[in-house]
Amino acid sequence: MTPPLYTIIGTPFSTFTRSITLGLTHKGIPFTQVRCVPHSDTAYDNHPFGFLPTLIIHEIDGKTVNLKLRESAAIARYIDRVAPEPSLHISPGHGKAIIEEQMWEFVSLAGAHGFPAVEKGVVKPRVAATDAGTLTDSAIREQIKPAVEHLRRLLGKMEELMADEGYVFGSQLSWADFFLFPLLADLKAIPEGEVLSPRMLNWMEEMNKLEAVKATTPGTLSVGARPP
Repeated sequence: MTPPLYTIIGTPFSTFTRSITLGLTHKGIPFTQVRCVPHSDTAYDNHPFGFLPTLIIHEIDGKTVNLKLRESAAIARYIDRVAPEPSLHISPGHGKAIIEEQMWEFVSLAGAHGFPAVEKGVVKPRVAATDAGTLTDSAIREQIKPAVEHLRRLLGKMEELMADEGYVFGSQLSWADFFLFPLLADLKAIPEGEVLSPRMLNWMEEMNKLEAVKATTPGTLSVGARPP
């Protein structure tokens, strides 16, 4: 059997890694996955700053290259170029979009602002404190209360950009959904998931029906996993 043309470097626990594996899976692109955490030796071997994910492209036009492509947005654009269908892009009129670049705007907002608010501010402190077992639930809630309030405001702003129903941009599934979903799947797995609005919960219910979401769930916080 011919090995896949692509290898993804990154643990399923990584939200950015999952954004990319969601896209690969949705588009039916076979890949192998090397599970590692950020700033591990393997991560540094494949990314100059030890971040995740890296996509190794083993072959281009029949020639072996083993090219290492870093940064999620760049990887997503490459995936779209080599496998344009099924499309993960939007057009004007999808949801609240007036121009198609608003999808990438949403992706950028999710990564630059959503990730630190969800993961660094709330999820990681909650999981670390819970696993340590030295604080009560009320003590943990008090400890992360400012971060939760910040997150609540951020989620409100993100929701304002979303269509009233369906995916982020209404009927059209897009990279916006695949970059937001791993963050909120982590959030929903902890008590602070209670800040999720009915709109966000309905959206997550729709996302959970996708085969790509089901296939990339193992190894994530939503099923109780921890980094390798």
